[in-house]
Amino acid sequence: MNFLAHLHLATLAQSSLMGNLMADFVRGNPQELYPDDIAAGIRLHRRIDTLTDSLPEVREACRCFSADYRRVAPIALDVLWDHFLAQNWPRVEPSVALSGFIDHARQQITPHLAHTPERFQNLNRYLWQERWLERYAELPFIAEVLHRMAMRRPRLSALSGAITDIERHYHQFETLFWQFYPRMMQQASSGQLHPSQGS
Repeated sequence: MNFLAHLHLATLAQSSLMGNLMADFVRGNPQELYPDDIAAGIRLHRRIDTLTDSLPEVREACRCFSADYRRVAPIALDVLWDHFLAQNWPRVEPSVALSGFIDHARQQITPHLAHTPERFQNLNRYLWQERWLERYAELPFIAEVLHRMAMRRPRLSALSGAITDIERHYHQFETLFWQFYPRMMQQASSGQLHPSQGS
């Protein structure tokens, strides 16, 4: 899962949006670094990532990528799931517009950035102002995101070309998304995703 899906599932789970968005920028035991609600959000994010990677639908999606891109398939798919979520937001959350959801998340997070990792603060300078979460609905923007990730991290250079396999198997990926994401929404809403204190 990427930024939008983590924020969405966190909202359904009544979990800290700050903790869920920040988790990839925090190492070690969050309980030693942050208040309980934020630490719980970080742990929820980590649990969602672990669960997602083990889903049969996600494993099937990874197998759709050619040998050149299979190593980076999980990362490419994380971004692609956000694409399907943004593109179909009214189907997922008919009672709130995507722009309204994003504005609410921004209001919850940006006033409290001072005590967060510098890299996370840097992300926030672009994420909201450039409306990344809304632009995930555009497939050319997904290609741009993957290319930027490849440029920043040479060992992920294959991400630049992964968009070709995404385009080739687009409808299959979309079908797989709808097979697992509503299930994760239900699990988030019912509290089934909350990790134990020590995880």
